[in-house]
Amino acid sequence: MGLAMIPLGLAFGTLVVQSGLDWWWAGLSAALIYGGSFEFLLIGMVTAAAPLVSIAVAAFLVNARHVFYALSFPLHRVRGRLGKTYSTFALTDEAYALTSTEHSRSWSSPRILWVQLFMHLYWAGSAAAGALLGALVPDSVTGLDFALTALFTVLALDAIRDLHGDVPTLVLALLSAVAARLVFPDQMLLAAFALFTTGLLARHLATGRKHRHA
Repeated sequence: MGLAMIPLGLAFGTLVVQSGLDWWWAGLSAALIYGGSFEFLLIGMVTAAAPLVSIAVAAFLVNARHVFYALSFPLHRVRGRLGKTYSTFALTDEAYALTSTEHSRSWSSPRILWVQLFMHLYWAGSAAAGALLGALVPDSVTGLDFALTALFTVLALDAIRDLHGDVPTLVLALLSAVAARLVFPDQMLLAAFALFTTGLLARHLATGRKHRHA
């Protein structure tokens, strides 16, 4: 997981320098914002001197998916107020995918925090390295842009294995994605999450009623 984040961080750091910002901006924003895709969007907004209100709205729309992650993220297993605060801050797609699976249900508080910390360090460190050394990467190097796609493909396959043949959930996820793509193409991710969550809640309520009547 960490190795997959390195080319993304290098690309981000290189983009920061090419946009006219100082090299230290890459590592600092990666460490303090730690927003992944939003950080790429933020570069253009900063260089264009976008209003703070516009930046805040963009941050909300891009990161609204974390509201759904919080529904099943094992924050209750993280000990201490400081640990819970950092774990909430460092809740990313990758951290959620690793800590919410069936085999990770026995993970302790330190293990969850170490996983999040190391991914944070991978991202911030590779971003700083990209800003310092990005100019040395030759243009002939290809495939760096595919790292994110490959990473999420692996995460999706792991999630499917954890379902243990739960075909209805897979079908519901696929239908939610297709419907969101057709009806809400500009906000596909947020719409797909909302549809999927609504479908899961409806199925849960329907299953509960069947059990009560039985």
